[in-house]
Amino acid sequence: MQLEIAREYAAVASSEINLKTPLVGSSAPMRIVHALIAKLANNNATVLISGESGTGKELAARAIHDLSPRRGQSFVPVNCGAIPEELLESELFGHVRGAFTGALNARQGRFQLAHGGTLFLDEIGEMSPKLQVKLLRVLQEQQFEPVGSDHGVQVDVRVVAATNRDLRAVVREGKFREDLFYRLNVLPLELPALRDRESDVPLLIRYFLQLHGSRKGQPVLRVETSTLELLEKYRWPGNVRELENLIERLVVMNDDGIIRASELPDYVHHNSVPQHHHTAGDVSLPLEGVDLDGFLERIENGFIQQALKRTRGNKTTAAELLNLNRTTFIERLRKKGMLQTVRRPAEGSLTARQNSPAPVESGPNFSSWNAVPSMFTDQQSLADVTV
Repeated sequence: MQLEIAREYAAVASSEINLKTPLVGSSAPMRIVHALIAKLANNNATVLISGESGTGKELAARAIHDLSPRRGQSFVPVNCGAIPEELLESELFGHVRGAFTGALNARQGRFQLAHGGTLFLDEIGEMSPKLQVKLLRVLQEQQFEPVGSDHGVQVDVRVVAATNRDLRAVVREGKFREDLFYRLNVLPLELPALRDRESDVPLLIRYFLQLHGSRKGQPVLRVETSTLELLEKYRWPGNVRELENLIERLVVMNDDGIIRASELPDYVHHNSVPQHHHTAGDVSLPLEGVDLDGFLERIENGFIQQALKRTRGNKTTAAELLNLNRTTFIERLRKKGMLQTVRRPAEGSLTARQNSPAPVESGPNFSSWNAVPSMFTDQQSLADVTV
C-alpha cells in the first residue's frame, strides 16, 4: 500500500473558517481536544494550554481565537521565553518616549495591539516574578501602565497562555506565583503527545506531504509501505513539529516521487519500536511466584483508571483508548464496581464547570474549520466525544 495525498485538499480553501496550519487528527485524544476547543472558544476567560514542545499549542490557541467572537480582531503571539526580561515588559505593555535609554519614540505594546482580540503568551513559565505581578494585575483589571508612564491604559484582551512545563511543580518550587497560576488556569487544555495518538501519524504525513509538496511545486509524493511502517513505529520525541520537519526534508530531497525507507534518517530506523511492544524480560517473576490473576487484575484496573482520567470520565473515548466496545467496557466497569467512582463531578462544582467538555452538539461544526480533507479525518460524529 502506498500513501498518496487526496486531491480533495483543494476544497479546503473554500471552508468557512480556514486555519492555515490546522490541528490535524481524528484519534480519540484529538477528538476530545477538538470538543474542548469548541467549548472554550465561546468563553472569554483565560485559557492555559499545556503539552510537550511540538504538540501544537499555538495552533490550539489560534483555533480558539478563530472560533471565538473575537475572530475578526487581532491574534497577537508573544514568546515569553525568547525575549530578554528587560525587554519583555516594554514588549507587552509598551513605553513612552524617554522611558529608558534608546526610547526615542513612544511605542505600543502587545496588549494594546491585541485590543479586542486575543493575546497568546507562549512559554509563560519563563516569565520573571516581576512581570508575573504586572500580568496578574492586567488579568484582574484589564488595565496597565506603559513603561515610564503613570497613566493607565484600559484594554479588552482575552489571554491564552501556554507552557511545556508542569506549572504546578514550578509553583511548588516558588518560581511561579500561585495566584497567577490559578488566574491563568481558569480553562485548562492539555494537548497529547504524538506518541499518545499514533493513529494520527498517517494523517499528519499526508497533510505535510501535500503542504510542502505544493510549496515546492512538485507532484504528490508516494510513501512505500515499509517507510510508512517505520514512521508509525517511531516514538517522535519532538512530536508533530519533528514529524513536519522530517517530511519537509524528504520532500525537498526527493527526486523520483517515491519516499523509500532507505531515505529515512538512521535515528528513525534505530528507534522505530512499536509503542506497546514488550518482551518477557520486561517483567521479572519473583522467586516466591506471583498471583497471576491478581497481578493482571491490577494492571487492567490501572489502565482503565488512566483511560478514564485522560478522557475526563468519558466512557466512549476511554473504551476506544483500550480498544474495547463501549458496551463491553461499561459491563466491565459494572463487574468491577467502578461505575460509581468514575462519575463526573456535580453539575455545580467548579471542577465540573472548568474541566468537563460540553456536549459537542452545542459547539461549532468542526468540518468548517479543521481544514483537513475528508479522507484525513474520522467522519464519526463528534457527539461520541461526550457520554
